[in-house]
Parts: sequence; C-alpha cells; structure tokens
Amino acid sequence: MTQLKKEFQKKDVERIRNLVQGKYGEKTRESVGYTPPDEQHKEGDIWESRDGRTWTIKDGIKQNITKLDKAKKAHVMPLFCPKCKKIMDQRVDKPYYNTYKFCLNCYAKFEDKLKAEGKYEEYFNNINNKVIDSRIQDFKDFVESKLNESNTGHVTEQGDVETWHGKLNVERVDEYVKETVEYLESLKK
Repeated sequence: MTQLKKEFQKKDVERIRNLVQGKYGEKTRESVGYTPPDEQHKEGDIWESRDGRTWTIKDGIKQNITKLDKAKKAHVMPLFCPKCKKIMDQRVDKPYYNTYKFCLNCYAKFEDKLKAEGKYEEYFNNINNKVIDSRIQDFKDFVESKLNESNTGHVTEQGDVETWHGKLNVERVDEYVKETVEYLESLKK
C-alpha cells in the first residue's frame, strides 16, 4: 500500500478548492511587497500594460492583442456559414471557406448559377489566368533575385571555398525568360 509521505499544506488545499469551485485566478496566500495599482476594466476595454503589451476583455476573458490577430481570425472557420447560416463541417467545408468564405453547398449553388447564366467558363478562365499571371511574376522575381546574387565563390561539401571567375550571360537569361513568359502567356484562355 502506498502512503503519502508529504502532507498537503493549507495553500494546496485552498488551490484545489478554488479550482473545483471555478475560481481559477484566486490567490491562495498573501504576499508582501510592491503591488501595482488594481485597474478595473470592462468588457471591450483596450489598454496597454507596463511591459508594452496591449490587452482587451472579450466574453469576460482578458486577452492579449497581438500583430497576428488578423491572421488568426482569417484562419479560423466560423461554426455557421456566413451565407446560408447552416452549420459548417470542419473537414468538408474548411477548404471552401478558406478560398471563398462560404460552405461547399453555397459554392455548388454559386457554380450552378454561373453555369445557368453561361458565365462559368469565363469565371473559370479568369481564375486560371490570374494563377498564370502570378506564376509569371514569381518566375520573373526568382530570376531577378538569382541574377543579383554573387557568383564569385562557392563553398563545397568539404568546406573548401572555391573562387570562380566569369559572368552570367544576361542576354541568354533574358532570352530564356522571354521564351518562358511567352509559353505561359499562351496557356491563357
């Protein structure tokens, strides 16, 4: 039989009692020293603490406001579809919400409406063309960054530094970029 070798202290018992009663922030002992002034805030208040962090109270809970709050909000899918107000399924509706900001059923209705109006092919081609334009821009940016890199030296797998002499043939690179962009442009509809 296992015996408890240490007795619970009064603060431990009080802490457990507070947790059971739902008083999560209650203190279990008194401390001596500096105490900052007790600021009372209401729901929706926004304030800055001494360490420079910004805080607010939402639904009765004190929350830190960070630079990533907008990104978090964009990533979190709501419980109900903003368009049809039905419950959204996390597995099925998540990709459609991230792209179109509504559920799969609403997207299917949207597509059906476009097909009935004869605008679906134009809509699909428009999306395709935007993707191609994005790829062209990414390719041009990549080539530009590679052209601006220094090619005077190279570190081998053994750790030796090799010095290279010579230059890139910029005219040939420009010709290649032009051909690639023409090919990608030809894919547009």
